[in-house]
Amino acid sequence: MLLAMGNEVQAEIDSLRQRLAAAEAVAAEVARVKAINAALEARNALLQLQKEKMRRTLFGQRSERTRHLLDQMELTFEECETAASEDEALAALAAVKTNVAPFERKRPARKPLPEHLPRERVVIASPDACPCCGSDRLCKLGEDITETLEVVPRQGKVIQTVREKFSCRDCERSPNRQRRSM
Repeated sequence: MLLAMGNEVQAEIDSLRQRLAAAEAVAAEVARVKAINAALEARNALLQLQKEKMRRTLFGQRSERTRHLLDQMELTFEECETAASEDEALAALAAVKTNVAPFERKRPARKPLPEHLPRERVVIASPDACPCCGSDRLCKLGEDITETLEVVPRQGKVIQTVREKFSCRDCERSPNRQRRSM
């Protein structure tokens, strides 16, 4: 009975930990979005300020009132810029707290040929002796199998080309590596 309750409690603890991690991830995302929003507001204020300055220089009157309006817009821009930098700092702090798994690239892999197709096994002859030291004490490490589809009219078959892997027990080298480099 106690063991069953212990398992339930452990499951509840794991569930709460997962919820906490999800909540922290959401909080980090919210902070990041707030930082982006503040940066966009600052950019918008800057663009409005530049637009007004250009409009005033092209079409506006030269007076104290217009200069006062431009100074006021510059203050608004500076306020937006400081708010954006504060939000960026908060987003960076939240991002440090959350652990995100790194992205792993998957190698492109071709789907295997269907199992119902007939297969023909072609084994490429391996060396009888080590080309480095001449020893005949080779041990099999495995094999590389390459499957190619050969289509004969109205039927198909899979040709398995097998390259056996060996290593020399005396010099611990693989004769297969030398053969490939030639």
